Amino acid sequence: MRGLSERITGIVPSATLEISERARQMQRQGLDVISLSIGEPDFDTPAHIKEACVQALMRGETHYAPSNGIPELLSAIAEKTTRENRFPCTPGQVIVTCGAKDAIYDAMAAVLNPGDEVIVPDPSWVSYEPCILMAGGRAVHHSLDQNTFQLTDTVIEKISQKTKMLVVNSPSNPSGAVLDRNSLNLIADLCRDYDLFLLSDEIYEKLIYGKEHISPASIGDMAERTITVNGFSKAYAMTGWRLGWAVAAPGIIAQMSKVQQHSVSHPTTFAMYGGVAALTGDQSCVETMRTEFHRRRDYLVQELQLMDLEVAPADGAFYAYVRTGGDDIGTARTWLERGHVAVTPGSAFNTPGWQRISYAASMDRLREAVLRIRRLT
Repeated sequence: MRGLSERITGIVPSATLEISERARQMQRQGLDVISLSIGEPDFDTPAHIKEACVQALMRGETHYAPSNGIPELLSAIAEKTTRENRFPCTPGQVIVTCGAKDAIYDAMAAVLNPGDEVIVPDPSWVSYEPCILMAGGRAVHHSLDQNTFQLTDTVIEKISQKTKMLVVNSPSNPSGAVLDRNSLNLIADLCRDYDLFLLSDEIYEKLIYGKEHISPASIGDMAERTITVNGFSKAYAMTGWRLGWAVAAPGIIAQMSKVQQHSVSHPTTFAMYGGVAALTGDQSCVETMRTEFHRRRDYLVQELQLMDLEVAPADGAFYAYVRTGGDDIGTARTWLERGHVAVTPGSAFNTPGWQRISYAASMDRLREAVLRIRRLT
């Protein structure tokens, strides 16, 4: 039998899902494991969103839909983008996808040619590089400032004639850092000067604590070269719905649509009506979750610092990124096997020596996790 795809066999499995599965195995064995390794809100999807989906299901919205998404959701995303992200957007500039991850892959497949390079600032989310590789590109990693977690002009050294795209994620998974105006202006200048596309992953935009979210597409003429990715998973606790979107110039959206048409066709039809309710309905549910995450963040960061552990600027998302030094994979295994606390080692995000701790867990579980970690440090 012939060998399988070298491109795919060279991609490692998701470290976040792998560790979560080990934690679940231990839980099935009856062990009290506190899982702080996966990026999933511990809240239920708000009732009005679920109700909108149920109503759509019951009235028969169970058939094929337009590949880019139902008109009602395209309009809601366009209006939200124009109002909140502060750059003009029409429904023709939107594609609804099977989660933000799907939007990222569609964007890579639509833009990259074999051998094109994509600059990925580290620490970086685990799926950027695999999406680049599956699209035939090559990821070029560049470290953010390890104190401020901002982009510096040393990134220019990584730009070559093959560079076609830059990826940014603010607020960041895994660090929680929010890119400031200086970093975003630098990114805009680089994209203009070197004619680069920008993929801006803004999935955590509504989970920010004391900082301001700025969409790069709102800076000058950046909207024409920026693919803004977002979704419902984090802000609305809709991870299992697999519903995301991308906003870009119509020409880019047309190419992304081809990828979607010939792969998943479109997101689940009745789920998209839940997305409409999420964007157009009462937003107090988002603020309720954000406030609780902020409370947990303050507690966890303070406790970690009392252990003399360095924590990255946790200004957004729901992660504390902690420098433990040494063998981070070994540390994560020790915390899991001996302390029964599951976290994700920084090597998964191309920054060895760190641990990502998700505080998408109740305060009681966080307090117990802190006690267990303290005994091991």
